[in-house]
Amino acid sequence: MRIADVLRSKGSTVATVRTADSVAELLAALAEHNVGAMVVVGPDGMAGIVSERDVVRRLHEHGGGLLGAPVSEIMTGEVLTCAPGDSVDSLSVLMTERRIRHVPVLDGGELVGIVSIGDVVKSRMDQLQTDHDQLTAYIAQG
Repeated sequence: MRIADVLRSKGSTVATVRTADSVAELLAALAEHNVGAMVVVGPDGMAGIVSERDVVRRLHEHGGGLLGAPVSEIMTGEVLTCAPGDSVDSLSVLMTERRIRHVPVLDGGELVGIVSIGDVVKSRMDQLQTDHDQLTAYIAQG
C-alpha cells in the first residue's frame, strides 16, 4: 500500500498555521480541526510542524506567557516528509524509529496531505482484514 492510497481514503486536507500566529491561535486551530499537529507555513512555504506535545513541553518550560508567543518559537523546523508514492510500510518504520507521529506529504515540493501514525495503523489493520477475508474465502472453496 502506498501513501497515496491512505490519502485517497482519509482525504488530503491539511490544517496549517502561520509562523507568526500565536500559540493561543494554534491551540484554537488544533481544537477546531480536531487534530494533534499542524503544518507551519511561512512566506516561502512549509516552515515546520507543531504538535500538541510541542505546546505542552514548552508550556512546562516557559509557563503561560508562551500563549502569546509566535508558533515559530515552538515549531520543529526540520520536518521529515514523504511522497505519495512511498510505501506505508517504509513510513511506518521511519515513524517508529524517529518517534514521529505526523508526516507531511509532499508531491513535487507541494503540500498534498499529512499522514499520522493512526492513519498508518488503520491502513495496516485494513490490509490484515483484507488478507484474512481472502484466506477465509480460499479455504472455504476447499
